[in-house]
Amino acid sequence: MPTMSVKRDYYEVLAVDRSASSQAIADAYRKLALKYHPDRNPNDEEAVARFKEAAEAFEVLSNAEKRARYDQYGHAGLEGGAPQFRDVGDIFEAFGDIFGDSLFGDLFGRGRRRGGRRVHKGADVHCEIVLELREAAYPATKTIRFERHERCGTCNGSGAKPGTQPEACRYCGGHGRVVQSAGLFSLQTTCPSCRGSGKVIHTPCPTCNGLGAVARQVSREVKIPAGVDDGSRLRLPGEGEVSPDGGPPGDCYCLIRVREHSLFQRDGRNLICRVPIHYAQVALGASIEVPTLDGPENLEIPAGAQSGDVFRLKGHGMPEPQMRGRGDLLVQVYIEVPRKLSAEHERVLRELAEVENANVSPERKSFFSKVKEYFQSE
Repeated sequence: MPTMSVKRDYYEVLAVDRSASSQAIADAYRKLALKYHPDRNPNDEEAVARFKEAAEAFEVLSNAEKRARYDQYGHAGLEGGAPQFRDVGDIFEAFGDIFGDSLFGDLFGRGRRRGGRRVHKGADVHCEIVLELREAAYPATKTIRFERHERCGTCNGSGAKPGTQPEACRYCGGHGRVVQSAGLFSLQTTCPSCRGSGKVIHTPCPTCNGLGAVARQVSREVKIPAGVDDGSRLRLPGEGEVSPDGGPPGDCYCLIRVREHSLFQRDGRNLICRVPIHYAQVALGASIEVPTLDGPENLEIPAGAQSGDVFRLKGHGMPEPQMRGRGDLLVQVYIEVPRKLSAEHERVLRELAEVENANVSPERKSFFSKVKEYFQSE
């Protein structure tokens, strides 16, 4: 789900009364954070949006000053004071220690501590896989290529020139975070001096320029389940960026793009195909050949069928991941009117029109025949 354009009431977001205590607000936020945590809801953009929304509501209502302004003036009273979380990583940084590691740390594998300090998961990387509709109907294996950073072999990831060592950041004391008072809680933010690393490099590594990692092109084979739809995402755990401080690597997310087909339109598990048919075929009934993903199939059209009628070919649609069977092919017939008629075709149709007592246009005459009749009538 895209980012919400209209802000909901913060008390409504946390499902608490306006008179709720600080503890009740904290408990409500903890419950929502667990429910909508991205690691519990992979590939769910709506859950991410709810997760951010709950964090924003908690940040305001847990701060006595901000809560008082919000109670009196609503969102307008914050005057830009409401937090703008760019991603869930900002939320982990802000509230990672408020409830302990059981919420944002060990429970979900983020922000674990190593040697007494907090380490972070590496960033995720993204790539795209383009499939034809028929490819998406069957299991497939595709080779993807993407760029990520890997630990620098020259400095072994330290970022410092061999023979030198990074020094502890003086601004944050090597913690990588600075703590500010936020009402009853301590609000943590990333150190602006060392950008969260807790270290300062005075002599950078000449290979990685102090980053501790270098860019690499990576190839991987990805198994794609049958029935993936346009916009689906596949997760390759551990194939993302290295952690900046010794934590686990990030993941690689593959966005699936399925090209539009010239004959079939997808509707969930079903496929829709519009097939032209002649008047005589729908009037008298016919057996016609229709396309499917598996090849041509015969379809019986009963006499008296109408233009726009839909016929179902079971099992000729799309599969759905983690489900058995396939959807259906929905064949919609429509009467195709010929643009040009042979003389015999026109004669037969005029006889039919007389039988049906239909009022049709008179026979066409050539331009010169019409000119000759015009002058003869003068």
